[in-house]
Amino acid sequence: MMEVSEDSGGWWRVLSWASSFFLVFGGMLPYIPQYMEIRRTCNTDGFSTWVCFVLLIANILRIFFWFGKFFELPLLLQSLLMIGTMLCILHLCCAVQRVNRVSTGSQTFTDFDVGHFWKWSRFEDYLQCCLWLALLGALLTYILLDVPIFVEGLGLAALLTEATLGLPQLLQNLRNKSTQGMSVKMVVLWTAGDCFKTAYFIIRGTPPQFWLCGALQICLDLLILLQVWFYNQQPHLKFG
Repeated sequence: MMEVSEDSGGWWRVLSWASSFFLVFGGMLPYIPQYMEIRRTCNTDGFSTWVCFVLLIANILRIFFWFGKFFELPLLLQSLLMIGTMLCILHLCCAVQRVNRVSTGSQTFTDFDVGHFWKWSRFEDYLQCCLWLALLGALLTYILLDVPIFVEGLGLAALLTEATLGLPQLLQNLRNKSTQGMSVKMVVLWTAGDCFKTAYFIIRGTPPQFWLCGALQICLDLLILLQVWFYNQQPHLKFG
């Protein structure tokens, strides 16, 4: 009887390590098809860079939340990797726009022009923006780290922001009246990943903010997939 119990415990540990590994690296997988699609077509029209903004903000906030209320280490590592992934996509988008001579204006981040926020043509401006947001967040967290309501609010803000991840892409598709240029594989992987991590949150007993926001993400993913189906019914549209 004891031997069976040890075997079960061993399998459980393997499963736990595998799920943690997938959680860390699985978050970046949906963006590989989109990255390759942008490189292949040299076109960024179908992808909303606001997706990158949402994920950068969400993961920066999540890192600060970790200092106030420790949660699963794989989630922290996932945030660090996701920030790097989003910066890579933004770098590619800027490079493609530069090659295509797409003008987004001469405004820079240091102009502090609200009308051109997150519409810059230089990758350096996006990087500066992220650094300033990180510095501001670090300062506030340092000052208010011992205030429970701030820490809980930080976690909720991080997860609610991430929960709206699909919203910029949903609106972009509505504006374009098409999903052309958007990687459908990316959204399918979004959905699979969100289902997995929501189940992971529930099983691992993470704070309720995590799995509630995960459920909201799944709903947005399904709406985008519904857009793919709807626009694919239009005979005059071509989809890749």
